[in-house]
Amino acid sequence: MDFGTFNGLYTAFLLIIFLAIVVWAYSSRRKKDFIEAANLVFADEQKQSANNNNQQGAQK
Repeated sequence: MDFGTFNGLYTAFLLIIFLAIVVWAYSSRRKKDFIEAANLVFADEQKQSANNNNQQGAQK
């Protein structure tokens, strides 16, 4: 096996891995998990604003 053949096989292997990751990321089974992960930032903000409201109400 010469160097050019090795490079071609290595490139094909990396392309297959890349396509597998893309299919995994965009599969409908993973959509719910990704939407939940994307909304975690907003859930944290809601908890903080609820805590701030409770603290302000206690101070009055």
